[in-house]
Amino acid sequence: MAGKFVYFFSPEHTDGNKDMKDLLGGKGANLAEMAGIGLPVPPGFTISTEVCNLFTRAGEKLPPEVEEEIRINLKKLEDLAGQKFGDPENPLLVSVRSGAKFSMPGMMDTVLNLGLNDRTLEGLARKSGNRRFALDCYRRLLHMFGDVVMEVPKKKFEEILTRFKGEHGISQDFELTEPILEEILTDYKGLIRKETGRDFPQDVNEQLAMAIRAVFKSWNNPRAVTYRRLNHIPDDLGT
Repeated sequence: MAGKFVYFFSPEHTDGNKDMKDLLGGKGANLAEMAGIGLPVPPGFTISTEVCNLFTRAGEKLPPEVEEEIRINLKKLEDLAGQKFGDPENPLLVSVRSGAKFSMPGMMDTVLNLGLNDRTLEGLARKSGNRRFALDCYRRLLHMFGDVVMEVPKKKFEEILTRFKGEHGISQDFELTEPILEEILTDYKGLIRKETGRDFPQDVNEQLAMAIRAVFKSWNNPRAVTYRRLNHIPDDLGT
């Protein structure tokens, strides 16, 4: 393998532009273009569609060269943000999103709030001055990661949430208090352990690697395959 597989974007420096949708997907190409003309786009990086196809051909494994490029670009992101992924005092959180050449709304998967764990939760609470906010972010990560990455049926998380709302006579998420959220987090973690035989990963780099694999895998999930067939989108474009 040789070549470039990860493309950074920020108002200070960007590797791509709007004409690179084949390689960066619609989201990645347009983020690169906006960053390139100086708009205040939050920095990030795009793993190219070539990697998606390499991942599929390799039996759903990322090549080591790509993993190294991801590490290099994550360090760039940390330096620019002034935060560190997994730092319990000043944690950087990231999202992993899909983005193909052609829009496929809702067909592939997304994971938000990556980088939260039992320790960085406390750092986010201190930094934001809002522990309830931090707890709710962690709740959302456990729900989404458990569903998308660890394949725990999302209905089971929703059942836990509904039960707690019923027990406390509330109907809206924003009514969940800190003590209730603490209990929900405990039950969400217990559900993941029960359904998968393992704990939610506290290692943030493991979270990131698992999320990247899950989003690439979602290129070939049944709803995405059906959507492409109905809309005459080739299967080999990648995300």
